[in-house]
Amino acid sequence: MGPRFRVLQLVMILSAATTAGADWPQFRGAQANGVATGAAPPTDWSPASNLAWSVAVPGEGWSMPIIVGEKVLVTSAVPVAPDSGTGTDTARYRFEVRCYDLSTGELRWSRVAAEQAPRAPRHATNTYASETPVTDGEFVYASFGPNGLYCYGLDGELRWSKDLGVYPMANDWGSASSLALHQGLLFVQNDNEQQSHLVALDKATGEQRWRVERPGEVSNWSTPIVWRNSVRTELVVGGKTVRSYDPATGVENWSMSIGGRSSASPATDGDTLIVGSENRVRRGGSPGGLFAVRAGAQGAIEVSQPEAAGAGLVWANPRGAVGMASPLVVDGKIYILPRRGAILRVHDLATGEQIHQGRLQGGSTFWASPWAAGGKIYLLDDAGTTFVFSPPRGYEPIAANALPGQFWSTPAVSDGAIVLRSADRLYCVRAQDADRN
Repeated sequence: MGPRFRVLQLVMILSAATTAGADWPQFRGAQANGVATGAAPPTDWSPASNLAWSVAVPGEGWSMPIIVGEKVLVTSAVPVAPDSGTGTDTARYRFEVRCYDLSTGELRWSRVAAEQAPRAPRHATNTYASETPVTDGEFVYASFGPNGLYCYGLDGELRWSKDLGVYPMANDWGSASSLALHQGLLFVQNDNEQQSHLVALDKATGEQRWRVERPGEVSNWSTPIVWRNSVRTELVVGGKTVRSYDPATGVENWSMSIGGRSSASPATDGDTLIVGSENRVRRGGSPGGLFAVRAGAQGAIEVSQPEAAGAGLVWANPRGAVGMASPLVVDGKIYILPRRGAILRVHDLATGEQIHQGRLQGGSTFWASPWAAGGKIYLLDDAGTTFVFSPPRGYEPIAANALPGQFWSTPAVSDGAIVLRSADRLYCVRAQDADRN
């Protein structure tokens, strides 16, 4: 591959990031990295200020909202009969896809993908609608894990559906891995206790194009990402062993065993990929860690022997464990939110060294992944407080904005708006003088 080709490929990557900046079409945005290119949302809000609208959302769902044009799309599982809350009941649910107007919050359409008893249990803190949908700007693809995969037009017309199968998850915790799209293929990661695998489907028909088994992998809740770097385009899938695949064929590029379980998704910054695993020592597992891989890696990467890892490993930090939230990589820094303790940890992208750790006064548990917009860093805790940082001013929040409710879902960003999902509502915050025309 010549240098001119790599320059052209990099230009195409940057162009795609710029043109897709207004939409938030999948988990963690246009580039699946939590960075809202070109957006300038407010830094201060409350129920009485900069709140454009708020609407109730029936049922349950920790899937994040996605945004395409003036449409906000969410999934939800609505119990037809009261749910016992144990994850073992047999109540029937309506598995719904809902579309709201970004400007007003008005419901544009709602579709029942299926009405049935859940085909597999889930933990009481999980939901039957935890997978974030994805859109290509023409269709929306919504996964409910073992309860089916559905493709709708943006007008709400069902185009196709597919049974993904039923597989046991660790401790009956349920499923949560979201979807990814690339060049006509829809990717489904299905890591479980029986037969972990990765599938590529034709986005137009739902037909299987390829499938690869993931030997040795157990239940994970990470979401695959498409990493467009200057060397090639890779499909990177988290887990006990992180693997990179050719998205067109499913052929493996490289693998790296990092241990532990994985709920957080990989994150990228140009030609560097960041991946981490949880600290599971209290449960008799791995201490976790944080790792950086460079574009063009090939073969097996051995993190326990960095000197033998080859050119693929940039660095390994065995004390850099991540939480449930995915890392945010922006401006040469990696932002990490351990699940408990209301702690923000910051690492240097070039070396992996920790450069900051501090407790967020008044903060709670973090499930939502951090995001960046307008030169600011945003962190949402489960009690509804969003801490806002201006990196040039250090690591003290410049704002702490509270909304009522329980928040596990990662928000979506579009231009001057942030759409947040609580357990039972959608909130849209926007500067009161923002022009919507």
